[in-house]
Amino acid sequence: MKRRDILTAIGITLGFGMMLWGMAMVSITEYSIGQLKLFWDISSVIITIGGSFCALLIAYPFNTFKKLFKIIIQAFRESEKSAPDIIGEFVSLSRKARRGGLLSLEDEISSIEEDFLKKGLQMVVDGIEPETIREIMDLEISEMERRHKEGIEMLRTWGGYAPAFGMAGTLIGLIQMLANLSDSSQIASGMAKALITTFYGSLMAYLIFNPMAANLSLKSEQEVVIRDMMLEGILSIQSGVNPRIVEEKLMAYLSPEERKNYAVSAKAEGVAENG
Repeated sequence: MKRRDILTAIGITLGFGMMLWGMAMVSITEYSIGQLKLFWDISSVIITIGGSFCALLIAYPFNTFKKLFKIIIQAFRESEKSAPDIIGEFVSLSRKARRGGLLSLEDEISSIEEDFLKKGLQMVVDGIEPETIREIMDLEISEMERRHKEGIEMLRTWGGYAPAFGMAGTLIGLIQMLANLSDSSQIASGMAKALITTFYGSLMAYLIFNPMAANLSLKSEQEVVIRDMMLEGILSIQSGVNPRIVEEKLMAYLSPEERKNYAVSAKAEGVAENG
């Protein structure tokens, strides 16, 4: 399950809001919406956004490129389950396996939404050797990392192309300006294009695509940790480890603050159950 990552949306919205605020400023105390017209130039949009997009088409095959918008959407989502939630789920599964055997987990598998966890538990129920399970699941994690890296690199590539096309627009504007020095209107038009394309390229690179790539890179690392935790839990359940030991092993993946919060939460749940 995925939920919205509101910080990404807030960051982009506030970033553009601050840019518009600065662009509309006439003086330290005055603002004018009319000022924003100075920063709009359709030819600069075509050169910077259109040009960098076309360069991306050249850089990546269609099967990779068609995932671009799905990748961008992922920057606005985050995992529904946290590491402490997963620990609680594994403790529950471990207790059930200890009481009713590994085959008793089959009823639980159908209700699990996480494909990675479902696949691992199904292999446990099917009696597959631990070494084989680890090998298969490690391959799953490696392939997930590769897919994520591919998407992250695509955003970074677009973030690298945008300023380059902004510079190309700058050169186009300067050439147009120098070619028409006798016509003041052409000089103004060429200078505007020369500056605005660089501005657009900078915004695309440093407010949108590079921050999104950094966002997805961090989320990918977090998902690898979560899956490593799941794999450790799956193998612990298969080996019949005591639920308390399963809990302690998985808690090693938590930060000190998360361990503290988990301990408080687990204690509260224990008191509620005993009550």
